[in-house]
Amino acid sequence: MTISTPGRALLVARRPGAYPTIGDALAEASDGAVITVEGGEYAETVELTGLRVTLAATDGASVVVDGRGADRPVFRSTGGALVLEGIEVLAGGASAIQSDDTELTVRRCTVSGGRGPAIAIRGTTAFTVTGCVISAAEQGILVDGSPGRIEDTTVEDVTGDGITLGQGADPVVAGCTVTGCGLRGVYVYQYARPVIEGCVISHTGHEGIAVAHHGAPVIRRCTVTGTRGPGIAFAAGCGGEISACRVADTAEPGIAIAEGATPTVSETADPGTAGNSALDEMLAELDGMIGLPEVKEEVRALVDELQVNEWRRRAGLPVGAAGHHLIFAGAPGTGKTTVARIYGKLLKALGVLPIGQFREVSRRDLVGQYIGHTAEKTATVFEEARGGVLFIDEAYTLSRLAGSGGDFGQEAIDTLVPLMEEHRDEVAVIVAGYTDEMVDFLAANPGLASRFGKTVEFGNYSPGELLAIFGRMAAAGDYELESGAAPVLTEHFRAVSGDVNFGNARDARLLFEKARTAQSQRLRLLGRMPVVEELRGLHVADVEAAISR
Repeated sequence: MTISTPGRALLVARRPGAYPTIGDALAEASDGAVITVEGGEYAETVELTGLRVTLAATDGASVVVDGRGADRPVFRSTGGALVLEGIEVLAGGASAIQSDDTELTVRRCTVSGGRGPAIAIRGTTAFTVTGCVISAAEQGILVDGSPGRIEDTTVEDVTGDGITLGQGADPVVAGCTVTGCGLRGVYVYQYARPVIEGCVISHTGHEGIAVAHHGAPVIRRCTVTGTRGPGIAFAAGCGGEISACRVADTAEPGIAIAEGATPTVSETADPGTAGNSALDEMLAELDGMIGLPEVKEEVRALVDELQVNEWRRRAGLPVGAAGHHLIFAGAPGTGKTTVARIYGKLLKALGVLPIGQFREVSRRDLVGQYIGHTAEKTATVFEEARGGVLFIDEAYTLSRLAGSGGDFGQEAIDTLVPLMEEHRDEVAVIVAGYTDEMVDFLAANPGLASRFGKTVEFGNYSPGELLAIFGRMAAAGDYELESGAAPVLTEHFRAVSGDVNFGNARDARLLFEKARTAQSQRLRLLGRMPVVEELRGLHVADVEAAISR
């Protein structure tokens, strides 16, 4: 093999001329090397000392690093810098990722399995974990002493604590979802001083957020629900701040502050800085969705702009005309409808729209049976949506290029275009559909494209995110998924996600319903009434039966 030079780009792939394994590429890598990994499964573990290196999946590729056969971390790094991007990590007898005094960046990765924390970060070097999904582990993320940032990350279905912050660690934990933890959602202890903001913590076996051993977190705009212990709990000797948080459906008291604890508690947000409680609640709902980091960023950017415009208006400063119409492009089952609903509520919370109601329609709701009827139907639907959101699903079916229904769909488009301009301050029109087909839709009328301020792309869910969605459905129905089912589900989602007609979360929902049916059939054969544990348990066999149907 050729000896690499500093910063050289290396390729790992199952083809001639490439490195066959990640370990082979690392053996030849120099400081600053970027190693690109093509799609495939790589059964290996990696240990790095003092090296600065990037490991990234090729665009759109499914890269799995499988360390389930080993009793050591899949990735262990000491010193140096390590970037992991777009990789699925399966752990066995130890952590998936262990970092000691390493400048660690984990971006858009899925991590599952293993003993101890899925990601363990120790030392005083800054780190970043963003856009990741962690599930089916003993613990989620452990940070001891390190500064850094955990952002837009989901920790789900772990047997212990979701996120543990200790030894004076002071990271920012922002926009994360922590759910289905056997113990605490977030545990702050041993003088840790994190900022926890915009997070959603739910369905934990103990407290949602627990603070002990002189911890002093700042907790802002978080939502804590469905916990078996108090939503937020501070032990004696702890301090910090709680502001603009929503705590509901938890053990009493929702916020438990022991004698000798000194956190400041503000039940509502400062409208001059953090927005009103309704806005915070809607942003928390958005943050609570699995995956979609780019979509969340786009929506938050829109909210920031609208909020600043409102402040300028109050200050007597000029504000440019701004419509609220959007294009949501992507495959089915990627959360477009849910985000559109939240967007309408956000506009209402900001005072941009008076009602914020959501009206979802498709071609059949707009297109009539004869010339003139379509314009009438479309105008009526538009009028009903004023004050809120008009969401047109599969909007591309209205264009002539869709090839169905003559020109009646075109009549609907031609009716919408002037209404969208005339009433742009009274309604938000969101059109949704496959990315390529929406290009044809926008070409159907010369003025149509200019009516929309932004296109928001909804990418397909990764296998790890689909596993987390399946797990959330199970938890919502009070089912307990057998631990061995996670790799079976992950492999199934990996196999079917490339299909042209794959429905993302819709297919995950269908598979969950099939698994419930399989469980029902299995329990009926017991010949007796099942006990509660049996009624709650979804076994590997149930999942396998659902997949085979």
